[in-house]
Amino acid sequence: MIKELLNGLTVKNCLSVFLRGELKWDYQKMPNRKLLLNSGQTTKDSGSTEVQIALLTKRIVELTEHFKIHKKDHNSRRGLLKLVGSRRKLLKYLKRNNLESYRSLIKELGLRK
Repeated sequence: MIKELLNGLTVKNCLSVFLRGELKWDYQKMPNRKLLLNSGQTTKDSGSTEVQIALLTKRIVELTEHFKIHKKDHNSRRGLLKLVGSRRKLLKYLKRNNLESYRSLIKELGLRK
């Protein structure tokens, strides 16, 4: 859809099309929206702890796949470690405040065995 809209336009024209609002994103087709539907209460709920953990897990899995190909990418590995640390903190917070939600999320994402 986006390629069809932007086909043949220069970078400046693409930016002006986007700024005028003629280019609309289809949020239902975005992979993060599907993840939000599974984890959160609504599609616009991106701030709850469960959704943040699910999004971090998705990014961690993608980076892990990246490192299977690019073994010497140490800068991105540092970013991966930061993501893992922030997910660990969020999981700790969720476990402290809502144990049932923590257990269901762990089971759904397959984090612990």
